[in-house]
Amino acid sequence: MTPESIAGLAAEIVACRRCPRLVKWREEAASNPPARFARDRYWARPLPGFGDIGACIMVVGLAPAAHGGNRTGRLFTGDRSGDFLFASLYRTGFANQGTSVALDDGLSLLGIYIAAVVRCAPPDNKPTPDERTACLPYLVGELRFLPDLRVVVALGAVAWDGALRAMRDLGYAASPRPIFGHLAEARVGRLMLLGSYHPSQQNTFTGRLTQPMLDAVMVRARELANLD
Repeated sequence: MTPESIAGLAAEIVACRRCPRLVKWREEAASNPPARFARDRYWARPLPGFGDIGACIMVVGLAPAAHGGNRTGRLFTGDRSGDFLFASLYRTGFANQGTSVALDDGLSLLGIYIAAVVRCAPPDNKPTPDERTACLPYLVGELRFLPDLRVVVALGAVAWDGALRAMRDLGYAASPRPIFGHLAEARVGRLMLLGSYHPSQQNTFTGRLTQPMLDAVMVRARELANLD
């Protein structure tokens, strides 16, 4: 049965067990936490998107972190990538605070919605092509249920590819196929696609992605969405 609301879609996502490898990994991660999280009760289920359902902008990531979203129950919450992302969203006016550590930490997103290509934590942060395909309908559904959406920010090449595939399933296309890059832009049907390097530690620790660089992406997203 096709969900009739974003809440119904979220419930379907949380109950999903389509990918045996991901189910096994997310539950193993929860059963074997690092010492700093030994007392935490892990979510260990797929993660729906979250944020402002009247959003003009969607941020699309790769997947939950094994000891981040897989632990806390919210995408990007409780991991280093999220620390970097939420600080930027706060500085650029999309969040009421610059940190997110738990579901009940008071975070509120303003004009923005956060989603992902894959909804379970994958081993080594590398979902297979089949796993990405299995999860694609969830991103398609979230795009469909956000009627005011104008801009999609893709964090990394995998998110860029997933966003393009989801847009295609909605009947939006761009020719030639847009190439990912930091601050790359492409009109895809009624939406603008905007690229950013992912705020993973391998990018932020090496300086490939700096705080001003991510802020510039979010400021540009605001401009493209005509929010200023």
